[in-house]
Amino acid sequence: MMNDDYFMELALHEAEQAFEEGEIPVGAIIVCRNRIIAKGYNQTERLTDVTAHAELLAVTAAEQFLGSKYLTDCTLYVTLEPCVMCAGALAWAQIGRIVIGAPDPKRGFSTVKPSVLHPKTQLTTGILANESLHLLRNFFRGLRT
Repeated sequence: MMNDDYFMELALHEAEQAFEEGEIPVGAIIVCRNRIIAKGYNQTERLTDVTAHAELLAVTAAEQFLGSKYLTDCTLYVTLEPCVMCAGALAWAQIGRIVIGAPDPKRGFSTVKPSVLHPKTQLTTGILANESLHLLRNFFRGLRT
């Protein structure tokens, strides 16, 4: 059944790929009309690029796939609340909906008021949040040992 849990599970697979490569485990999937059109995971270390966040890589791929800079009919599934930089890009892309796994109370876009998201963007939070947090905690625990 293709619902929010299904697509977030696929985003978690992307996050696991990041984890295996030593990147902060964040994954993203972009869906348009119930079809996956883009995916990404954090690659800031691999690409030596601070902007190589999962969301931005997925947005770029989705825009290229659609041949449009606007993603109004698309949904982003992302395992961790986007940072302000990514939220700004999502606003410019006018993404229709964002589904978030885990919150990011330190660096997430929700720490900024007023919201940087496009006013028409719908937001759903907490989908498979425990699974996302578990992966993140394991990653950072590994860095400390």
